[in-house]
Amino acid sequence: MQIDKSQIIDMLKSRGDTDQASKADSELPDTVDTDKDSGLLDKFGINPQDLLGKIPGLG
Repeated sequence: MQIDKSQIIDMLKSRGDTDQASKADSELPDTVDTDKDSGLLDKFGINPQDLLGKIPGLG
């Protein structure tokens, strides 16, 4: 699944992880592939399956 980096950053900010959001902004590609970039997502405490219910338009 392809997700825009800004959606992930917004999700991190909404849960109060502003430090993680800042790091994600500098480390994630503009378009995140949940399969290819699963290691990066895990680094920020994001389970790709969790994104389905938390980002509008997914799932």
